[in-house]
Amino acid sequence: MSAALLHRLKPAVSAAAIRLWSCKPPLIEPTSAAFIHRQPASARLYSGLMASGAPLFRQLFESESSTYTYLLADADTKEAVLIDPVLETVDRDLKLINELGLTLKVALNTHCHADHITGTGLLKKKVFGLKSAISKHSGATADIQLSEGDRVTFGKHFLTVRETPGHTDGCLTYVTDDERMAFTGDALLIRGCGRTDFQQGSPHRLYESVHKQIFSLPGHCFLYPAHDYKGQTVTTVDEEKKFNPRLTKTLDEFVNIMNNLNLPKPKKIDISVPANLVCGLHDI
Repeated sequence: MSAALLHRLKPAVSAAAIRLWSCKPPLIEPTSAAFIHRQPASARLYSGLMASGAPLFRQLFESESSTYTYLLADADTKEAVLIDPVLETVDRDLKLINELGLTLKVALNTHCHADHITGTGLLKKKVFGLKSAISKHSGATADIQLSEGDRVTFGKHFLTVRETPGHTDGCLTYVTDDERMAFTGDALLIRGCGRTDFQQGSPHRLYESVHKQIFSLPGHCFLYPAHDYKGQTVTTVDEEKKFNPRLTKTLDEFVNIMNNLNLPKPKKIDISVPANLVCGLHDI
């Protein structure tokens, strides 16, 4: 069954079926911050196809800002990383991490978010030795300032940093060591992309970033965005190269689209950005 066909199934089924190499694929409830930790029949069907030695993987959802948080861990060493944690769901994330017996090493952000406050600062207060990480071009404080080609390791696995500016100057995409998965932040969404009308946004840079840094990945690479507002959970490079209504256009057409979106200002931007510049600890 192709990834494109699976993508058309309802989210609860496709999320479990597409993540073929997750140790225990969860069902994600798109309308709730809660997650259901069980294996449906579709997950058992694909269990024989999971790659040997692949990292444990969980996709979690925060409903107010429609933000995805991603947990990856080495199944042997139990070292873990967390991508784009949200302040309001820190306790949920830590509960899962503890249940799975993991040691959280690094909490990463794909960029300085404008629609929610990051959970990295609060996580650092709760987890001894935890490091925070963000792009060195973000202007935000963090223990690790990342740039193109850097690696974030957890056990025998690692994430490679690809700089994908355009939504903001400090946008990063994290790619797994086997290039099966990439976490694209707001640079590339499912059938869309992040806006370019604030926070140093540039449609020209975003178009170049996606085409050079994301669309250059293998066609079967699963792409996981920082947000989705329609209950979708995952896409692939091939899908977005064929079906993305913005990024399949020419550069001039893309720039015209982005310059005429006329989107409202994010509700929490005046709170979120100042807080996220200091690891989410502003006035906490």
